[in-house]
Amino acid sequence: MKKVPGTFPALRSTRYFGNRLAATGAAVLLLLAVIAVCAPWLAPYDPLAVNLPEALLAPSPAHWLGTDPLGRDVLSRLIFGSRISLLIGFIAVGVAVVIGTAVGLLAGYAGGRCDAALMRLVDTMLAFPSIFLLLAVIAILEPNIYNIMAVIGLTSWMGVARLVRAEILSLKERDFVLAARALGASPLRLMVRHLLPNAMGPVLVAATLGVGGAILTESVLSYLGLGVQPPTPSWGNILNEGRVALGIAWWLTLTPGVCILVTVLAFNLLGEGIRDGLARR
Repeated sequence: MKKVPGTFPALRSTRYFGNRLAATGAAVLLLLAVIAVCAPWLAPYDPLAVNLPEALLAPSPAHWLGTDPLGRDVLSRLIFGSRISLLIGFIAVGVAVVIGTAVGLLAGYAGGRCDAALMRLVDTMLAFPSIFLLLAVIAILEPNIYNIMAVIGLTSWMGVARLVRAEILSLKERDFVLAARALGASPLRLMVRHLLPNAMGPVLVAATLGVGGAILTESVLSYLGLGVQPPTPSWGNILNEGRVALGIAWWLTLTPGVCILVTVLAFNLLGEGIRDGLARR
């Protein structure tokens, strides 16, 4: 069957997995997802169990990554912390993608004053430094997991809106859209059935890259004490706990830092692989 112009481009496995770095990123993320799902069975200790006599033990066969100032096993806390990081990353990006896609789709299709008003809103949001906006909102709200996800999502949708708007401006002049309009398709059907599916390629790349950014943002907030609150383990607050014992307990900062680095890098490699696959169609 001949491919209809304008349909969403499929990612061929040979295009994606030919990129070894992207395939490595996908494998790392798959492993991380398995660890997060199987955390209760993989963690050697209860991540919340306090054992003061074993505080700040160096890595050993009993505690592979050492213990923290309260004697809790760092490896167990990192394993359970992966759940928090992935959950916050995916939910926050999901919120950003939904809002950004809706704003970009409406602005690109409607044009005129609607487009101008929505883009000025985007410009206004982008004018605020994101980290200060996050700190201000979190300082007002109670710092918990749900507020963190909502705040990160509500302050990171602007890039998605711009991407979708640019795609819609290009797509709405294509022949398949003009043909659908000539056949009497309503504006809602044009946007949802014809324009939106064909604009999702760049959104998919932005979402993949955005998950890594959301995880990094959560880690920064937790490190500053405004993110996930103890005793719930997250990579950011494990870093914060290690800050006060940096000179004598290097493992408290090194191990969560490496986890954050590897996870964000894996998402970036995955996003680049998807981008390459779409660009070669």
